[in-house]
Amino acid sequence: MHFRVLIGPSSFGSPHSAPLDFLRENGLSIIPNPYGRKLSRSELMALLPGVDGLIAGLETLDRPVLKASTLKVISRCGSGITNVDLMAVQDLGIVFHSTPYGPTQAVAELTLGMVITLLRDVWPMQASLSGGKWDKRVGYQLKGKTVLVVGFGRIGRRTASLLEPFAVNLIAVDPFLDPKKGSLRLMGLHEALPLADIVILHAGGEEEIIGEKEFRLMKDGTFLCNAARGQNVNEAALSEALDSGKIAGAWLDSFSCEPYHGPLCGHSRVLMTPHVGSYTTEGRLDMEMEAARNLIDGLAETKQRPYIHKS
Repeated sequence: MHFRVLIGPSSFGSPHSAPLDFLRENGLSIIPNPYGRKLSRSELMALLPGVDGLIAGLETLDRPVLKASTLKVISRCGSGITNVDLMAVQDLGIVFHSTPYGPTQAVAELTLGMVITLLRDVWPMQASLSGGKWDKRVGYQLKGKTVLVVGFGRIGRRTASLLEPFAVNLIAVDPFLDPKKGSLRLMGLHEALPLADIVILHAGGEEEIIGEKEFRLMKDGTFLCNAARGQNVNEAALSEALDSGKIAGAWLDSFSCEPYHGPLCGHSRVLMTPHVGSYTTEGRLDMEMEAARNLIDGLAETKQRPYIHKS
């Protein structure tokens, strides 16, 4: 049986073509992302009929989109799955796989790098020096700082382990962990925020976590790093907190609307990256190969049982 596969992430197979080659070697017909960006719901609904498998990124895969498709298998290339209606996937008889461990090291390393970049004012000095000015700035050390990690799953735990040699005071917020187990200092969000010098978001959902109320709870001069979902931070409230000095600096790797062209662009105290937390050569190749294998395994599974796409 000949299977057709849509590639959702525009970066899939770049710079290494091995994942795409692997899919073709297994007899699959590849349909590349024709837009070079995240696919919208309407674009998915136009592309998915007649498609058997999907290599998925952060596209919205809700019930209407899935019902309009002919998908047998979804292979999520990445760890987060909040963009996928898993109940609809189950009801429609679609096989689903993800790559939960793939981006862990890459995201954690970038987070640590951005924390140090913010503390040492690296980006403003680089911009100043590029403009011909010798502008030295006094920054901060990590040692002794209280670091709050919101979301203590795989990536949160790895980030914490990378921070430990810097002798930081670590606090975690995660409603799914039992505060009575282990030595980790677990607290509620509103209890922890006033204590933190640095707040790092590694949460898994798309709900707002940091808004006006939460910024008011923070001490003046707090640093904020969002390596989770753009919706986790109220961008308008962040802008106000930056202008007031409540937030000394922020790094954002994801945004409520991507590609991002909002008011935080050009802000002197904001460092932004275009959702590249997992974008290392090693991490992407491992994750994409796993996603490709998951897709092939899922399609093989559908051959072993009658396929019924329920209405």
